[in-house]
Amino acid sequence: MRLLLVEDDNLLASGLAAALRQSGYAVDWASRGDQADRWLSSEDYDLVLLDLGLPGLDGAEVLCRLRNRKTPTPVLVLSARETIDERVRTLDLGADDYLVKPVELAELEARIRVLLRRGRADTGPTIELGALQLDTVGRRVYMNGEPQDFSSREWQVLNILVSRVGRIVSKDQMLQSLFGWEEGVTLNAIEKAISRLRAKLETGGVNIRTVRGLGYMLEKPGKPDVRDD
Repeated sequence: MRLLLVEDDNLLASGLAAALRQSGYAVDWASRGDQADRWLSSEDYDLVLLDLGLPGLDGAEVLCRLRNRKTPTPVLVLSARETIDERVRTLDLGADDYLVKPVELAELEARIRVLLRRGRADTGPTIELGALQLDTVGRRVYMNGEPQDFSSREWQVLNILVSRVGRIVSKDQMLQSLFGWEEGVTLNAIEKAISRLRAKLETGGVNIRTVRGLGYMLEKPGKPDVRDD
């Protein structure tokens, strides 16, 4: 999942970005409001972590512009502004959640998981697809109840496929969703991750279909494994 962190405190931003990347998120960091607005106008993000007191453009204006473009991306505001009036005003502008700084990392990650789940078909922390079960909190994968050994990158690729089960995900979409600009990951890394995932999932009858020229699709349980490659 690709997050945009909008924060002008360099020390705080670097710490949050490092922690979130360690948890498997791709994180882009904007230190100015106008910079964030440009990126949100041209890039796709799964969630935005937004400070309010920003140079260039206030965070509330960034939020207003995002919602005026009819973009449904979840926005979690992280701000030192702690008054009830400020929180209510920001939520009314279109924020999905609001945390007052300083924030506890465990709570922040829990709020992120909740907001990401709202846009997906699953309703809880465990997703089940046939023999496959994903624990989105513990970041564990099970097949027929047995724990499986998945690398961080394999988990990331599988997570985005599961979140779009039955739909085609292009390599470029996957690259943008899973890896930030600073990571320098190539399309070849995606192909290798898909190959490893197929080998691990096929024993449970879970199929990743290649749609030639378009991308990959995790088939819903019961669908035939028809590949175009």
